[in-house]
Amino acid sequence: MPGYSFEDLEVYKAAREFRKKIFCVLKNLPAHEKYNLESQMRRAATSVTNNIAEGHGRFHYQENIQFLRVARGSLEEILDDLNICLDEQYFPETEIRALKAEGFELLRKINGYVAYLRNRKASG
Repeated sequence: MPGYSFEDLEVYKAAREFRKKIFCVLKNLPAHEKYNLESQMRRAATSVTNNIAEGHGRFHYQENIQFLRVARGSLEEILDDLNICLDEQYFPETEIRALKAEGFELLRKINGYVAYLRNRKASG
């Protein structure tokens, strides 16, 4: 399809919105986390959208799926980092739980896209 871009993917759109929310959270982390947790979460959040985009640019379904696996791993890392924020009481529990719920919904979308690509691969 002419003009079809990774930006057209619903999973990418959801990941981008999630990344924006994570970046907003990072602005409010304590100063002592600037070079630790903040840096780690920023890289992981960026990795999710970067890997969805890079996978979309690959020629073979299996390559795309591999990049989605990396995106999924980075997302799981962010979910654990949110647990750290919860455990350290950096933010209200309701805020962290809402972000985690959105993260798990994004995880379902990534898994759905992987299933779609596997089916496309299998149908030739």
